[in-house]
Amino acid sequence: MTSLTLDAGALIAYERRGRRLELILDDAVAGGGQISIPAGVLAQVFRDGSRQARLGTLLDLEATNVVPLDEQSARIIGVMCAVTGATDVVDASVVLCARMRRQLVVTSDRDDLLRFDPGLRVVEV
Repeated sequence: MTSLTLDAGALIAYERRGRRLELILDDAVAGGGQISIPAGVLAQVFRDGSRQARLGTLLDLEATNVVPLDEQSARIIGVMCAVTGATDVVDASVVLCARMRRQLVVTSDRDDLLRFDPGLRVVEV
């Protein structure tokens, strides 16, 4: 079973009907995996629910969870940014989400995420 954390690039690829991403998601869901989307990632991508039917379908799946940003996570993310010198808290939230859930990250920009954790399991779409 493969469970996934998706970043904004992955969600955009899904909206654009990226075939590789569809196969990855189908495999995860068929195998009983979970799909995690950090709330900040959803905020980066969501613009108009009436025009984003595919995103709505993904969010409605039982396997999909939108992961909220709580105080404890926000503090950890702040430390992650301080330690790495990075400023993108949403990327840091993707890394933290994947770490906490032991998930594979699906991304369009692996280098940004590997800056936070060089050992992160990542697949690029």
